[in-house]
Amino acid sequence: MSSTANLNLALALTAPGERGSRTRLYWNSRITLIGHHRHLAAFDAVFASVFADHVLSPHAVATHVDAASNAVNVPLPRQDSDEEHDSGLPWATLPRLIDAASGSEGDDVPVPERRPHYIPGRDDVPFADMDPAELKRLDQALREAMHSWPQRRTRRDQARPRGARIAMRRTVARSRRTGWEAITLEREGPVARDRRLVIVCDVSQSMQAYATAYLHFMRVATRAVDSEIFAFGTTLTRLTNVLSQVSPDHAIAEASLQVTDRFGGTRIAASLRELLHSHHGNSLRGAVCIIASDGWDSDPPQELAAQMARLRRRAHRVIWLNPRAAEDGFEPLTGGMAAALPYCDEFLPAHTVAGLTDVIDAITNKSPSTRRRQRI
Repeated sequence: MSSTANLNLALALTAPGERGSRTRLYWNSRITLIGHHRHLAAFDAVFASVFADHVLSPHAVATHVDAASNAVNVPLPRQDSDEEHDSGLPWATLPRLIDAASGSEGDDVPVPERRPHYIPGRDDVPFADMDPAELKRLDQALREAMHSWPQRRTRRDQARPRGARIAMRRTVARSRRTGWEAITLEREGPVARDRRLVIVCDVSQSMQAYATAYLHFMRVATRAVDSEIFAFGTTLTRLTNVLSQVSPDHAIAEASLQVTDRFGGTRIAASLRELLHSHHGNSLRGAVCIIASDGWDSDPPQELAAQMARLRRRAHRVIWLNPRAAEDGFEPLTGGMAAALPYCDEFLPAHTVAGLTDVIDAITNKSPSTRRRQRI
């Protein structure tokens, strides 16, 4: 039995709502400790010897097949005495084989019914359909997804035993101990730092359904990596300091107050020009830039194309998030979106929790020389 299995079992037993039930104990132990079907018999025997007065049948939720008539009857799930609610099998259990030729008359052979877990997944639910409690849990999901981050090479060096270059100053200083003979060569290598993340989010009227979820995403990014956060409608607003607060409710509330033009018009080109001309424009050099907008822009498309070209020359990668891209039959036909798309390395919908984690995967799992995705 591995230490990982023991740790998983301990976490499962200490989870909220998992105490006081031997049925839960059986399934938690079986899920975490058993890795192959041939070990089930030994596991059931050990569990029965410890809890002889109560052993959960592996067929708590079963479809009974009459071997004689070959008829299938689906009864209601059986409920153990110590269960608070009826719980089906959380995974597919191998069914018993039925030998119709040797079938005993009148015997019902229990065959487990394949059922999903009773907890529904919320990763693919659109942001517009999520309640405030689910938006708060979005922070934890995004924080877990940011387990690693791409790095860049700096101009600084540090001592490394297997460095590519010889550190002349440290080598000469060490040779003082050996009569100025360089017996030991000190080596050094470049220092790597996480790449900066710059997020420019559209908070206009057309992005109202996604603005709150994107604010949660930007807050997690601010606290997890070196980030610069900006929101725009008709003007550009810096939100880096506001979103760095510990409390997500206070951070989102203050960010909403800071953006005075929220849920108004949209000027993407003017906002990008303001960012590039300000002293914050240097934060784009070598950074991963994320632009979250549906592409509706009141500025001329030629102006947006010019600003995107300047931004692309500064940034390491440019990722455009358009939640409208998840709709059936979507095509980037708006003038602003069509003008900006040639300067983007990635074009993603990011309209659900799974979509935002895909954005993080696109940043962390691809090399700097990644190939561009095929355009829509």
